Amino acid sequence: MENFLAKKYKLVSSENFDEFMKAVGVGLVTRKIGNSLSPVIELSMNGDDCYVLSSTSTFKNVVTKFKPGIEIDDETPDGRKVKSFFCVDGNVVTEKQIDAAGKVTTIERTWTEDEVKMILKVDGVTCTRIYKALSA
Repeated sequence: MENFLAKKYKLVSSENFDEFMKAVGVGLVTRKIGNSLSPVIELSMNGDDCYVLSSTSTFKNVVTKFKPGIEIDDETPDGRKVKSFFCVDGNVVTEKQIDAAGKVTTIERTWTEDEVKMILKVDGVTCTRIYKALSA
C-alpha cells in the first residue's frame, strides 16, 4: 500500500453513478452536481495505523480518518450521516456504510500506481468509477 499513499488520483470515468445516487436517496439537484464533478482522491497515513481518505472537488471537500476494523461516524459527500467500517487488505480498501434507515452501501477501492478502481454497491445497483494518477 505504501506505493499509493499520498498520491493523488482524478476521476476519469463513471458508470451508473446516477442510478447509484438515486438508490441511496440523493435528490435531483445534488445528483446533477455529483454527475458533473471530477473529484481528486488521496489516501495517506496519520501515524502508524490511522488512514486519511480525502476527496476534493469544486462542490465539497471530504476528509475521513479511520482505523481498519473500527466503526466511525461519518458523512457522505451528499450530506447523509452514516456509520462506516473500513477493512484494508493489501491494496484494497473496503468500506461498509450504514445510514440511519439501515441501508447498507459497500465501496471497494482498489489502488494501483496508475489508478484507483472504485466499485459502489447498494440495493442491487453497482457503480464503477475509475480515477487516474495525477503527475507529481
